[in-house]
Amino acid sequence: MSSLFKKIFRIGLPFLLGLGILWWMYRDTSGEVFLDSIFHQTDWRWMGLSLLFGIVPQVIRALRWQQALEPLGEKPRRSVCVNSIFVSYAASLVIPRSGEVTRCATLKRMDGVSFTKSLGTVVTERLIDSVLMLIFTGIAFLWQLPVFLRFLRTTGFNFGDLARQFSTTGYLVTVLCLLAAVLLAYILVRGLKLFRKGHDLLRDVISGVLSLKKVRNFPLYLLYSVLIWVGYFLHFYIAFFCFDATSGILPDEAFLIFCVGSFAVLVPTPNGAGPWHFAVKTMLVLYGVAEEPAVMFALVVHTVQTALVVLLGIYGWAQLNTTRRIPAAEKK
Repeated sequence: MSSLFKKIFRIGLPFLLGLGILWWMYRDTSGEVFLDSIFHQTDWRWMGLSLLFGIVPQVIRALRWQQALEPLGEKPRRSVCVNSIFVSYAASLVIPRSGEVTRCATLKRMDGVSFTKSLGTVVTERLIDSVLMLIFTGIAFLWQLPVFLRFLRTTGFNFGDLARQFSTTGYLVTVLCLLAAVLLAYILVRGLKLFRKGHDLLRDVISGVLSLKKVRNFPLYLLYSVLIWVGYFLHFYIAFFCFDATSGILPDEAFLIFCVGSFAVLVPTPNGAGPWHFAVKTMLVLYGVAEEPAVMFALVVHTVQTALVVLLGIYGWAQLNTTRRIPAAEKK
């Protein structure tokens, strides 16, 4: 019963969190308004182009993954890598953050690729992606710093006044909460079965992480990594042209909104539902978009992009189920 409760809690809590934020944001929005926005106020020519750039980064991610596995002696088929990526994104809609494990397991099932080695390459991917995201976000914030300073002056916000509102007890509670969060994260990581399988598992994962040293064309790997983010940005930015209210957003403004939204997606809700909507809406309002079209933009774009993930996941699953498997024993 305890195990069942944990599974329900792990799956149900992210959904409840996302639904709670969405309900709070859209509690006064009728279904008719949403349907009118998506069918009558959306320029689907631009949306179609946006969706194209939602597919391209996933394909590039598969090519990069295939390249990282090659020096480890693993040569999965390109089509299997692509479809595994499609399925992994769809799986993360059901169980947030499950996509990494799903695609590694799929590659093992279809092409006999070592699960732990492929997981190591995925860890490396995430590290590279995180570093790039931090760099891009830092550049975007520095570029848009005058906008934020002007906003703070206009609203009369003062960091000193905010700090003075904290008592000694407040600072102590904040520090204790941070320590508790770190301790909880440590306990959760130690409790993962993945980290209890011994020396061989750790060795294979480290081997995957260090595979970057053996990549034959590292500039190409880095280019793939940058192109993935460029594709995601275009997937998001082009959607602004679908609506009159957001068509005037400049590329540098859109890039910062994109970066903020990317951080919001880190909150473990299905496809960032809820936190992403709130972050994007807040940034759009900061850049002068009225609140109503801002919240509708977030809802329509996220809904359409999530539908794309679902459709690609179904396509990938169907393709994998009609593809011949190559077990590890047969590879030898």
